Amino acid sequence: MKKVYLVLSNGKIFEGESFGYEKEVFGELVFTTSMTGYIETLSDPGFCGQIVVSTFPLIGNYGAMEEDMQSAIPSLKALVVRHMCEQPSNFRATGTLDTFMKKYGIVGISGIDTRELTSIIREHGSQVAFICESVTDQIIELAKNYKIIEACKEVGTKEIKTFSSEGCSKYNVTVIDYGVQKNLIDNLIHLGCNVSLVPRYTTAEDIISTNPDGIILSGGPGNPQNHTESIEIIKALIGKKPILGVCLGHQLLALAMGAQTFKMKCGHRGENQPVIQPGTCRTYITSQNHGYAVDAGSLPPFAKVLYENANDGTCEGIEYPKHCAFSVQFRPQASDASGGSSPVFDHFIKMIGGEI
Repeated sequence: MKKVYLVLSNGKIFEGESFGYEKEVFGELVFTTSMTGYIETLSDPGFCGQIVVSTFPLIGNYGAMEEDMQSAIPSLKALVVRHMCEQPSNFRATGTLDTFMKKYGIVGISGIDTRELTSIIREHGSQVAFICESVTDQIIELAKNYKIIEACKEVGTKEIKTFSSEGCSKYNVTVIDYGVQKNLIDNLIHLGCNVSLVPRYTTAEDIISTNPDGIILSGGPGNPQNHTESIEIIKALIGKKPILGVCLGHQLLALAMGAQTFKMKCGHRGENQPVIQPGTCRTYITSQNHGYAVDAGSLPPFAKVLYENANDGTCEGIEYPKHCAFSVQFRPQASDASGGSSPVFDHFIKMIGGEI
């Protein structure tokens, strides 16, 4: 394998070996604590523009399965791992992780001390990094001064798409696409919903004119405060139809309601994030991918915090009872649509059915 370097904006340099697609890339360096699901990570629109460090040391051991992809075109910049398995064992695998990343233009670097790298991110926060074949003073200076370009316009559908429910149709749900994951749509159609996926810039008037039973604000990448057009659209939708916000949609709904968001030091990324319901002993282990959070102290008086992160106490869910709307920072969808529905989807279905 070819020798390559990971250059951080703080001047730290790591030497590793190239795999996947070969090119030099800039990106925001973040880490994920997921032990599995690397194909879902690589194809998650929420990682658009980012270089992702896997804290789990062995990646690629079960190969690549394109049917597990969460978007048609991966938008992640690069993957950083300790060890990359070159000989996977899995009856579902259609190829190796290396060939998958070459096909979709994703850069990989292995042989990195990911424990040290994760510690740097935890201590100093996410930062810009550069993967290159040689290190010069100019490269280090570029890494220090490079600005992350907002990714919100790079993902999401550009045209309306429809998906029919499995079996008997119960409801029509419109999903506004800021970077939706395929699993969310799969779960909705499994629950008997016909789904219309619309671009993020679709006007409130056009959405309401199709008379949906409910509206979902999807997840996606970037700083929620930069989605000014989307926030205004959501303001016009509030109170018109039942609304569920998911991940980025959770943050956008809060901003539309008058709350504030803030950038976290290193965010929550992984499939093992603990979430609790205040006042109860119930804990959920959730999948998350976000670097921003809603400031619970800025919520309007009519809002109620539904969930909190068990590690740092940040807001993970909000209900707006008088507006027939609620949101969660985590992903309510299962990895597939066969394992039953989540409490979040159950609540949403009851809401659009008039039971709540």
